Amino acid sequence: MARIAVHNRTRGTELGQRVRVADNPWTRFIGLLGRGTLQQGDGLHITPCSSVHMFFMRIPLDIVYLDKENRVVKTVRDLRPWRISAGRGAKSVLELPVGTIDASGTRVGDELALEPAG
Repeated sequence: MARIAVHNRTRGTELGQRVRVADNPWTRFIGLLGRGTLQQGDGLHITPCSSVHMFFMRIPLDIVYLDKENRVVKTVRDLRPWRISAGRGAKSVLELPVGTIDASGTRVGDELALEPAG
């Protein structure tokens, strides 16, 4: 599975250095299921996607919804297992460790850069 680095161009901060890309039916279906932990710098970019469910998840996540230009259209902090969330106008979603949104200062309207991890 491909990995990317995600940077907030607007704030000059980093959201993740080892973010996996889920861009086919199988990787989107599996997502982060079964993960007991998610380290800072890790995450998942799901595309295309405009909503997430936390069914069968074991850990809470920070969720960032992006439009087609990778601008933030919605953020959800600390989404707990067995919950659902959607982002109107979203074309993709970042699932990140809890605390990433606050640590990076990410807000609605920010522009993110998604680049190959190196």
